[in-house]
Amino acid sequence: MKLARRVEALPPYLFAEISKKIAAKRAQGVDIVTFGIGDPDLPTPRHILDALHEAAEDPVNHRYPESEGLPELREAIARYYQRRFEVSFDPMKETLPLIGSKEGIGHIALCFIDPGDIALVPDPAYPVYEIGTMFAGGECYRLDLKRENGWLPDLDAIPDDVARRAKVLWLNYPNNPTGAVAPLEFFEKAVAWAKKYDVAILHDNPYCDVAYDGYNPPTIFQVPGAKDVAVEFNSWSKAYNMTGWRIGMVVGNARMVDALMRVKSNLDSGIPQAIQKMAIAAIDGPQDCIEEHNRIYQRRRDRIVEVLRKCGLEVDVPKASLYVWAKLPDGVTSADYAARLIDETGVVVTPGRGYGLNGEGYIRLSVTTPDDRLEEGMRRLEEWSARR
Repeated sequence: MKLARRVEALPPYLFAEISKKIAAKRAQGVDIVTFGIGDPDLPTPRHILDALHEAAEDPVNHRYPESEGLPELREAIARYYQRRFEVSFDPMKETLPLIGSKEGIGHIALCFIDPGDIALVPDPAYPVYEIGTMFAGGECYRLDLKRENGWLPDLDAIPDDVARRAKVLWLNYPNNPTGAVAPLEFFEKAVAWAKKYDVAILHDNPYCDVAYDGYNPPTIFQVPGAKDVAVEFNSWSKAYNMTGWRIGMVVGNARMVDALMRVKSNLDSGIPQAIQKMAIAAIDGPQDCIEEHNRIYQRRRDRIVEVLRKCGLEVDVPKASLYVWAKLPDGVTSADYAARLIDETGVVVTPGRGYGLNGEGYIRLSVTTPDDRLEEGMRRLEEWSARR
């Protein structure tokens, strides 16, 4: 049989390839320490699990959920944005729960992109922005993110003809993979630019509650008029250690939110209601767990930065996200460096090239490795560096 061209054209998914390498090494008896994926090792807080257990016992929650999510969850999302950012949303028109934010990120291109349309995609970036565009038949115009520019795109450098063909602009701050952050002034400029060219802004903001050293990441909706042109994806995964429960959200422009809901209602059957109940408990319950998690991640961040610098790598200390982004010596490719580490030390890092051309020459390490394994990995890196 012949598969569709869109499937044949798919590149190997970065994290699936990493998982394969880890499995192969473990099958050989290698003790692997992985810093590859931003998957929190800390458990989901007890009060959130208690809400799940209670909801799972209720037969009402055993049936099909509604695609648009429970009204009480949409109200909780609006309360979260009001409490956290002092931004107001109409729960029934401007919020929508998702089966993890990745699901919404992958589907939203179907709301905007027709064959031949352009999506403005940062480079380096989370690969799903580009893949969703490809599935919709669109073209990606890559926005160069560079260290010297603070990993922010230069919107003024986008050619006028490209801007006029563009349908969406992807942004992601705090950033994956670089850990960079964007000031509110940047979002103000982005909103003005989007209004000028009638482009929808798709802001991916799952790390807004994972921040360090007193930094408080913004939402794009703190910019007046952002609702005219933008939606924002967010998630319970990183702040509440709920990656495995698959629940996220999108908020913002009512027409854009409704378009995504219409796509979803034709493609999925919604989020299990017991998981929606636990998400409400996360948002409305005690929030001190977030500060506790961030203290742990900050300590790990500092240790990773210390060792990588000892290894001769250049590292900017991230203010937010779950990642440390390190510059390799000139002439060293990220794939070769990552391959040497796993072969010679059993330590897994993510090669920056997997996030785009501008990720070449960098590696990414996650702070979600348990403390004992993190120390083992750091010990191996220090010894490996000393032998070279």
